[in-house]
Amino acid sequence: MDEVREIKEETEKETKERLIGLLAQKQYGKLRAVLSDMNEADIASIMDKMEDEDSLKIFRIMPKDLAADVFSLMEVDDQKYIIMSLSDKEASTVIDNLMSDDAADLLEEMPASIVKKILANARPDTRRDINHLLRYPDDSAGSIMTVEYVDLKENMTVADAITRIRRIGLDSETINVCYVLDNKRILKGTVALRYLLLLEKDDVIGEIMNDNIISINTMTDQEEAAQMFQKYDFTVLPVVDNEDRMVGIITIDDVVDIMEEEATEDIEKMAAIIPTDKPYLKVGVLETYKKRMPWLLFLMVSATFTGAIITHYTSALSSYVLLTAYIPMLMDTGGNAGSQASVSVIRGLSLQEIKFSNLAKVLWKESRVAILCGLTLAGVNFVKLMVIDKVSPVIAGIVCLTLVLAVIFAKLMGVILPMAADKIKLDPAVMASPLITTIVDAVSLTIYFALATHILHIAV
Repeated sequence: MDEVREIKEETEKETKERLIGLLAQKQYGKLRAVLSDMNEADIASIMDKMEDEDSLKIFRIMPKDLAADVFSLMEVDDQKYIIMSLSDKEASTVIDNLMSDDAADLLEEMPASIVKKILANARPDTRRDINHLLRYPDDSAGSIMTVEYVDLKENMTVADAITRIRRIGLDSETINVCYVLDNKRILKGTVALRYLLLLEKDDVIGEIMNDNIISINTMTDQEEAAQMFQKYDFTVLPVVDNEDRMVGIITIDDVVDIMEEEATEDIEKMAAIIPTDKPYLKVGVLETYKKRMPWLLFLMVSATFTGAIITHYTSALSSYVLLTAYIPMLMDTGGNAGSQASVSVIRGLSLQEIKFSNLAKVLWKESRVAILCGLTLAGVNFVKLMVIDKVSPVIAGIVCLTLVLAVIFAKLMGVILPMAADKIKLDPAVMASPLITTIVDAVSLTIYFALATHILHIAV
């Protein structure tokens, strides 16, 4: 017990060293006792940072139930290493002790030959549940649900319901909410466990259940499921098929993972990176290169339009070389203005705060914001040009007028492109900073040189 108390007061790094020390000293009994007293998430976090061989040894030492809980919280690469290092029977035992959704997620990442061996040795009910989940499309509600839940009948009494919960509750993902089904497994209502504990034993479930049901279809996108949790403040959501038969539940822990996954995907797309579901340090150099290179090539090619514009107006630049000094400022300011608008709109679309039908309203708002921002920036810049740079009022006017027009155009593009992408069923995040900046740069330069040639009467 002293060993356990000391470990609770240690940092994760110190705990890792302590566990490896016990393993090296072959004090397996003490190590098992220490692990049994630790939180599953803490063990998983520590094992993810260990050498593969040490992680596998510790996994074998843990009690089976604890090992399954820890396993479900580990990184996918570490899970694959452990599963492939175990015998077929040991691997099947781990799969049998996982919740069906966790088991299905793992097997999706495994080679087909390994999956066949594991399922061949798994319990029939485990094999059936996993095969059931694997048939749903990726990112659908059906692919992330679990089929382990407590179901009740309308004619049951509270006493009958509690007896059933005691019998199957340990194998269920949650018992906080129970689902009332008819003989065809149509979802008729829900009952919270706390009500069952407070009501009389002979009360009938059909009379006390909540029949105001909110559910989600198996084929609905997982991001919409996450939005429903946020809207209704759920901890669990029932999943039904096209005939309203209940087939599973989605729990809040799955939703947290979805929100992290979707946020990461949007961030990567907004940075012009092809999304990956692996942690940064788990992605190799070549794979990282492949994820980043396509967008960089596309943006580089599209940026050649900027060079073509500058080449076209070479005479203007040679006559007024000073114009060149303000090109970076105009391009950067326009790009930043477009990024501000696009990020706000993409977030609004993701949270369903705005829709394509709100396009006119959003454009009206952003155009007013753009005018205010553009005039403020132009005013500050005009003072700087006249006082510090000491340029002529004409040059200052051209730069500042271009600045206003560039900001207005950039913010409108920051609205139109993401909302248009959403309308045609593309991810709005694709139309984020890099693409908008490239477009705004080209247009800003065109405006700049067009104004300069007309106002200064320069021959192109």
